[in-house]
Amino acid sequence: MVLLMFRNQKKLGEILMAKGLITGEQLKSALDEQRKTNEFLGTIFLKKNQIKEKDLLEGLSEQFNIPYVNLKYKYIDCQLAKQFSLALISDYKCFPITKDDWSITVAITNPLDVWALKKAEERAGDLKLKFVLVSEEDMKEVIQRYQQYIWHSIL
Repeated sequence: MVLLMFRNQKKLGEILMAKGLITGEQLKSALDEQRKTNEFLGTIFLKKNQIKEKDLLEGLSEQFNIPYVNLKYKYIDCQLAKQFSLALISDYKCFPITKDDWSITVAITNPLDVWALKKAEERAGDLKLKFVLVSEEDMKEVIQRYQQYIWHSIL
């Protein structure tokens, strides 16, 4: 998987501690809980209100060397999105936002969803994939905008 090859040597907990967002005690507690529940570490921190989603996304951005972007005011190429399956877009939150001659930029919410990233790579064909990390809220909004576009285009 292309994305995982660029993974930083630092782990998410180390990154969040270095930023002063969590303590060593909070990390140890979250790791203990993770061993019991198999939840993502970031999810545990969010659930305990120890970090904000933006903090998690910035930490994941650093860990995976993926830019974190806000989609609210970005142009979305809906024609490009039509080339991807609705399941990949809505169920797996993997949304193509721009394309040039060599690559497609795809917004994702979970850099660890290997299946979705693999499907996006398959769909991109010979084009290189560039990933950007977005919040759940941004993804939800862009999917709603896309669904409205589809709805209006069939009327």
